[in-house]
Amino acid sequence: MGMNLRGKAALVTGGSRGLGEALGEALATRGAKVVLVARDAGPLAEVAVRIRERGGEAHALAFDVGDKESAHRITGAAAELVGPIDVLVHNASTLGPLPMPFLLDTPCEDLEAVLETNLVGPFRIDKIVGGSMALRKTGVIVHVSSDAAVSGYPRWGAYSVSKAALDHLGRVLGAELGEHGVRVLAVDPGEMDTKMHADAMPDLSDTERAALAAPAAVAERIALMIEHVETIDPGARVVVSNWSAPV
Repeated sequence: MGMNLRGKAALVTGGSRGLGEALGEALATRGAKVVLVARDAGPLAEVAVRIRERGGEAHALAFDVGDKESAHRITGAAAELVGPIDVLVHNASTLGPLPMPFLLDTPCEDLEAVLETNLVGPFRIDKIVGGSMALRKTGVIVHVSSDAAVSGYPRWGAYSVSKAALDHLGRVLGAELGEHGVRVLAVDPGEMDTKMHADAMPDLSDTERAALAAPAAVAERIALMIEHVETIDPGARVVVSNWSAPV
């Protein structure tokens, strides 16, 4: 087992709903001290309260990860609450304008906004937290990816570009930080029954939506990956449905 999560400090972005909420719960259940970040203060606080009611430790920080000025505020406030970050999960992301346009119809400003949230924001936080992890010779960074990072779907352009770049950011960081005891992973959770998926594909039938994975089940698998991170190559891209915990 690569990391015992009990007592570890975990920072999860996009923690107010969907996979981020489920990851906060999964990590807290394993004893991690969780800090959740999202723009919507009300729903975020409710998630943290639910986790605490179940016996876990959770804190809520209302920030926009795409805002340049927020990176140091997020990491500084999180460290004040739970100590140096041991597990960093970049789950926050945006699809951009809805309904999603063809890439050539996407205004440059909209592409920039998607990249700020999905790529540049994580990079800023990685620089701060990754450096601290390297000095301490321990830590796990997870970039939540998508199959849109490796497949060219019409109308998914800005989001796809951002996720492909995020995957490669993880590969490079994995190569650079691996020798310092820091593991970096890109994790493709697959299609899940979330608000983001519903926003992207509003015309799915009830039967099609019922076939989507539950965020809680996916979060459990990702938490297990973190616990067994030493068995995964640094910088690897892992598809949740294809991964099995080592026996």
